[in-house]
Amino acid sequence: MDMDIEDRLQLILSLVDRISDRRDELIELAVRDVGFTYKDTSREVDLIIQRLRNFRSAVKFLEDRKPICGKGEEVAIVLPYNGSAWLNVSIASVFLAGNNVRVRFSSKDFAIARIFEEIYKEIFNDAIKFDYRNGDEFMSYSINNSNVKAIIAFGSDRTFLRYENSVKNARKKFIFEGPGNDPFIVLNDADLESAVKDLVPSKYMYSGQACIAPERIYVQEEIYEDFLREFVDLTKNLVVGDPKNPETDVGPVISRKAVENIKRQLIDAKRKGARIVCGGRIEGNLVYPTIVADANHSMLGMREEVFGPVSYVCKFKTVEEVINLAKDSKYGLRASVYGREEGKMIADALKGADYLEEVRDYTFGKFGTVSLNEPLSESWRGALVTKSVGGYGYSGWVWDFVGRFRIRQGPKLFSIETSVPQDS
Repeated sequence: MDMDIEDRLQLILSLVDRISDRRDELIELAVRDVGFTYKDTSREVDLIIQRLRNFRSAVKFLEDRKPICGKGEEVAIVLPYNGSAWLNVSIASVFLAGNNVRVRFSSKDFAIARIFEEIYKEIFNDAIKFDYRNGDEFMSYSINNSNVKAIIAFGSDRTFLRYENSVKNARKKFIFEGPGNDPFIVLNDADLESAVKDLVPSKYMYSGQACIAPERIYVQEEIYEDFLREFVDLTKNLVVGDPKNPETDVGPVISRKAVENIKRQLIDAKRKGARIVCGGRIEGNLVYPTIVADANHSMLGMREEVFGPVSYVCKFKTVEEVINLAKDSKYGLRASVYGREEGKMIADALKGADYLEEVRDYTFGKFGTVSLNEPLSESWRGALVTKSVGGYGYSGWVWDFVGRFRIRQGPKLFSIETSVPQDS
């Protein structure tokens, strides 16, 4: 499909119209097949419609760039199960840069994929193709087919790290977006009400099944008990149950494996002295919103991705202590800081580069996004479209070749990473 960037933008805006027309159908499918709540899914669809419209803002930094794909070439995208409408932003970013796209939805999302395939076919013809091979077969195709110029993958770091040697041998560009175990830091002089009002929706959206959901909560000791009371009170007001009910805030966790992992983490925390001050109940895949107090870094829930509606709250004394605690993780996606006098010092200590930087090896103790006294809804505004997002450690990376193999980490835009300057 030979067209300029304005033509491609118009097709993306046509996609907005089709998604808007089929909004209710897409929400129903996501609730039924993926299991997210009606409330989360409807909010997501509306947000993505807005983000796709904002692609006009991305044109200005792509006008002097060209796609990495030539005729007959494509970018392969592996999408995760914990999403539906937002996945369109990733696809559209690569297409706007001028590339053909081959996309694989999770098998849990195949019904949604069929709907989107129907919509995309009408708008994009063969520029965007849907692929229903299993994950290993799709990765083998993407790595070994010379017409695939880059691979974008969302998912588990353990799943995709095992492809490193194959990707190196094929000299492919590989862009990975992975898990988080994000810290949420609250200082003595923080606006406690604002902090808790940001934490609750950020934590419980998609029933905690989001890579950017806060999981490690650090609270300075003088306000620790006050914070716990506020957090527990707001958590107890959440509606738990049937995801089809428009009033439900927290529904079942999608993956049975994730539920077993949460159980293992809770048993470990209690054995090591933690208190469960809210929730702790699990019925099948329904994990009730749970707050674990008196957590420490010997506990699995403070060291692994939780991926469910469970928070671990840890007390700290000094700024130096909490900086060290926040950095002590194999993941580095996003960090939140609430506090006045010393809040900026903490944020600066945790923040990585503004855009991808070359690193000698996977770099731990930095975060791709650090927000200071700002809710998730604001700090994530424009994400994947005009705001670069991504992480360090095992939260995200780019493998590529500029004469030699290199690793880059930090925030990124798919549109930039699948294009090159016009004069290159």
